[in-house]
Amino acid sequence: MTTILYPEPCVLDTSVERTILGPDVHLLMYPNLPIAALPDADCAIADALMVMDDWLTGADLARFPRLRLVVRMAVGYDRIDRAALARRGITLCNVPDYGTTEVADTALAMLLALRRGLPLYLDTQRAAPPAPWTPIDSPVIQRVSRARLGILGLGRIGTAVALRAKAFGMRVVAYDRFQPSGVELALGIQRVADLDALFEGVDAVSLHVPLTPLTRGMVGLAQLRRTAPGAVVINTARGGVLDLDAVETLLREGHLAGAGLDVLPVEPVTEPPPLMRAYQAREPWLEGRLIITPHAAYRSPQSWDDIRRLSAETVASNLLWGIPRNVIPPEES
Repeated sequence: MTTILYPEPCVLDTSVERTILGPDVHLLMYPNLPIAALPDADCAIADALMVMDDWLTGADLARFPRLRLVVRMAVGYDRIDRAALARRGITLCNVPDYGTTEVADTALAMLLALRRGLPLYLDTQRAAPPAPWTPIDSPVIQRVSRARLGILGLGRIGTAVALRAKAFGMRVVAYDRFQPSGVELALGIQRVADLDALFEGVDAVSLHVPLTPLTRGMVGLAQLRRTAPGAVVINTARGGVLDLDAVETLLREGHLAGAGLDVLPVEPVTEPPPLMRAYQAREPWLEGRLIITPHAAYRSPQSWDDIRRLSAETVASNLLWGIPRNVIPPEES
C-alpha cells in the first residue's frame, strides 16, 4: 500500500485528499507536527512526504528509507535540500498554480495603499491626539495612474500583477531572463534586457522571483538607488531576494518613500531585523511608509482549498499514475 505522510498542515478531515487519491492509499495526518518529531515507524513506511512550512534536510531524509516523492505544498522550495533529494533519487514537486490571485492582489493592494496614503492616515488618525482632519502632503502619496511600475519576474504572479497594474493605468516594465521572446507583446508591456534597466527611473517595483542562488540578494542598494526619488518597493516573493538594510537606508534618506513587505530574510522571525524593530516601535520616521505582513499574501479560504486539492493531484499524478507533474529539476551536490 502507498503511504503518504502529512506532518504539518492542519487538515481536520481527509475528504479532499481521499476523493483524489482513492481508498487504497494510506494517509498519515498530523496536526502541525515538525518533521523532526515524526515517529520513526511512520517515516519508515512513507512513500511521499508533504512539506508545508518546515525545512527538509539531508539528515531528515535518513529516516525515510522508502521515500520516493516530496511535494512542497507551496510555490517556493528553497527550504528543501534538493541536492540531498537528488542523491537519493527522490522526486521533488511544488504547487505553482495556487494563490496566484491572492499574492498578486496583495502586491497591488500594498502599492495602492501606500500611494493613496492609507497607512499614513491610519497611523495619524489613531494617534493621541489624532492629526487634524485634513489631507497630509507626503512624498509617498502620488497619483497611481502616472506611475511606472517595474516587475522583477514575469511568471504567473508577476504576469497577474502586470495585468492588474495596467488596469489602473500604470506603465509596466518587466525583467525576466527566462521568459520567451514576445511575452511582453502579448501583455502589452515593456521588457528590458537587464536588472539595472528595470530599476532605472521607476516609481515602484514589485518582486516576483523565487529564492535561488541566482536571486539571493539580487536587489540591493545599487539597484534601489536607480529608482525615481520617492519610489515604493513591494516584496511578496522571498525575503532573501531583497536587502533589507538597503531598504532601511533609502527609507531613512528619503529616496524610497515607502515599502510593502510580506516576506523577510529569516522566517519565522525570531530576532526581528532593525527595520522591523523600528516598525514595531512605531518610530516617527516610518509613519505611514511601511507595511509588514507575516508571509500571508497567499492565504485565503479558497487558496487553502486549492493547496489541498492541487497537492493531492500532484501526488496522484507522479506516484500513482506515473505522469510527471510540477517536477522540480534536481540540484546536484
